[in-house]
Amino acid sequence: MEKSVELKSHAKSSVFEKEQVYVVETEEKVKYFIMTGFAIILLLSSFLFSHPSEIVQGLLDIIVSPSILVSDYMVIGNVGASFFNAGILMLISIYLAYKNGVNMNGPIMAAAFTVAGFALFGKNLFNIWPVIIGVYLRSLYAKEKFSKFILPALFGTALGPLVSQVSFGYDLGQIPAIVLGCAIGVLAGFLLPPLANHFIKFHQGFNLYNVGFTCGIVGMLFMAFFRSFDLENPATLIVAEGFNKTFTIYLSIFFGIMLIVGFFCNNRSFKRYSWALKHSGRLVSDFVSLNGFGLSLINMALLGYLSMAYILAVGGELNGPIIGGIFTIVGFGAFGKHTKNVLPLLLGVYIASLFQIWDANSTGALLAALFGTTLAPIAGTYGWSFGIIAGIVHMSMVMNVGFLHGGMNLYNNGFSGGFVAAILTPLFDSLNRFKGDAES
Repeated sequence: MEKSVELKSHAKSSVFEKEQVYVVETEEKVKYFIMTGFAIILLLSSFLFSHPSEIVQGLLDIIVSPSILVSDYMVIGNVGASFFNAGILMLISIYLAYKNGVNMNGPIMAAAFTVAGFALFGKNLFNIWPVIIGVYLRSLYAKEKFSKFILPALFGTALGPLVSQVSFGYDLGQIPAIVLGCAIGVLAGFLLPPLANHFIKFHQGFNLYNVGFTCGIVGMLFMAFFRSFDLENPATLIVAEGFNKTFTIYLSIFFGIMLIVGFFCNNRSFKRYSWALKHSGRLVSDFVSLNGFGLSLINMALLGYLSMAYILAVGGELNGPIIGGIFTIVGFGAFGKHTKNVLPLLLGVYIASLFQIWDANSTGALLAALFGTTLAPIAGTYGWSFGIIAGIVHMSMVMNVGFLHGGMNLYNNGFSGGFVAAILTPLFDSLNRFKGDAES
């Protein structure tokens, strides 16, 4: 079934013209069924990589790890345990949205895939709950339905390492440390919603990982207190190697399924994708509402292939953190990113690697490229050249802000992206460049 919606698209002449666009509707129960299917694929595929007993032991190892950046669960646990963790956490995210009567829209799809992605390197069945409970308590305090707080609850699990590091990383005594870690996680979750609402003004919606920026501020606050008691987090870089062939096949099949499902949900067509590329992506851009569920899935699949191609082209390794970055880009393919507005950021980070000290295929540079697409709205609003500049600046910024939160904010690029957007967009505006959304 199709419905006609009238939206405004900005022409090159800077004159707004109305376009008649047909968005293919998909029933909510079908959306939930399909998203649940992707989560189940992740969960069941874990048994392709590891024996059930290995998965159980791997999950236990994952749960008791400090989990600060960058901790690849494929090394700390094993590959099977990592995918099982990703699948189960994605199912939890979907269930929380469903239980609270939230529509399966672009933001929820982005949150579900982001949680799944970071479940490969930082989020687990233990450390997400204190933050979620904290956000829930905030909803009770505000006398609002939890459905209005579901996004900060899910995205806020970026502070999972805050819980894990206090619980298992500081050698404070097992029981007291776990109690303290959970209490701090609840407090952090309680603080997140009002701060997230406020900080979106700081970057004016040009940083898609707004909660990531907020988590960076909260993580920085707690890290400052920890350091005042001589508690420091070690520099951590644990990543798997040697899985490129296996994961290339796996991800190609996964995104192929997504592309086919999107094709059928879009009335067995790829039509209107060129129109979808006109959106700037600036917050809040719900592509499911603007483009339809099927076309959003098509966009997500294409972003998955594009991201994977970039990693392989520069000689990078496909592992937990990198696949986590790819899944995050895929998720935000329903909430602000498309192939046109992410390419300039990827190119900008790559150009930066040519003359900066970080190699393009190093873990830090790869993560900067993938997660740096949080600044896609800059390219979508101001154009490719400014997107490339944003990518170059982001490369330098993101390598220097992780110390502030001690690796306890998994969305470090969102933290960096907030500063980059806040610095660059006023400068771009001062050059009298076009400012506006294709959909506004």
